[in-house]
Amino acid sequence: MLTNEIITNALKSVRYPGYSRDIVSFGIVKNIFITGDHVTVSVQLSAPNPDVAEQLKREAELVLQNLPEIKTARVDVSAPTTAPGATPNPWSGQNKVPGIKRVIAIASGKGGVGKSTVSVNLACALQKLGAKVGLLDCDIYGPSIPLMMGINQKPTISANEKMVPPENYGVKLMSMGFLVEGDAPVIWRGPMIMKTIQQFIHSVDWGDLDFLLVDLPPGTGDAQLSLCQTVPLDGGVIVTTPQEASLGVVRKGVGMFEKVNVPILGIVENMSYFTAPNGDRIEIFGHGGGRAEAERKGVSFLGEIPLFTEIRIGGDQGKPVAAADPDSVPGQAFLQVAKALSAKFA
Repeated sequence: MLTNEIITNALKSVRYPGYSRDIVSFGIVKNIFITGDHVTVSVQLSAPNPDVAEQLKREAELVLQNLPEIKTARVDVSAPTTAPGATPNPWSGQNKVPGIKRVIAIASGKGGVGKSTVSVNLACALQKLGAKVGLLDCDIYGPSIPLMMGINQKPTISANEKMVPPENYGVKLMSMGFLVEGDAPVIWRGPMIMKTIQQFIHSVDWGDLDFLLVDLPPGTGDAQLSLCQTVPLDGGVIVTTPQEASLGVVRKGVGMFEKVNVPILGIVENMSYFTAPNGDRIEIFGHGGGRAEAERKGVSFLGEIPLFTEIRIGGDQGKPVAAADPDSVPGQAFLQVAKALSAKFA
């Protein structure tokens, strides 16, 4: 017997063109009508795009017609109309958060480049410059912000039933790490991640902020797309290390932001070089790749962060160097990146 669940499960194999996510997790499958062995499905796009509509209709009908229980299948794809000359908006579900002036995503194409370390210290450096700052940890599976910021407590609930984010070093924080016990793993599928990110944006009492930095997990998957669909981003910052193995994947991160119309504010080269005790400069991962990539892409180079033991120790001890020792050489390196970022909005 045909059921909505059978139809829905089949449609999960249909990917939205250009993305890794399926049309079910995107939430665009609106209605399923079953009459005996005849099925009609309605799909609602958020922006007018005839090519996408035609492709989705063709692929969805093919998937359904391959089910032995179905004799005929029809997929109706509709989209909002756009006035002549108007620019289509593919992210019509976005909603700005009252009180937050700018939302900036910190991203990388791969893991291991120190993105969360940069996010934490950049947030603290912006706070040192006098900005009101929040930091959202969107790495649902591997949250590290609580450890690096030296705080691990559950958010309280405000009078209007919103989560009140914990705060340390003058930075408001939200992370899945505040909501799970100890080392308990988070084993979720895409729709759960999207719902959580929506709640972290709109169900948290962020108050007035000049910057909300969003530390994204590596890659270009559910968390990145969910964030872009939830709130208008004022820009993205890409973190890389100098070597080509990192830069090659970073290009995909840049491409993702370009595809969803998020401006690239700049590239930060982390682990840029190491200064030995005798003063020799050692370029462990090469040097200059971040600046060269920024020039190739026509985006700003926000600065380089050398390798310092103090940065690693600060992250492990929950004392970010940009907050605990802002006048040190590594502290000043993050401060210079923060100034370059702030200048984008001057």
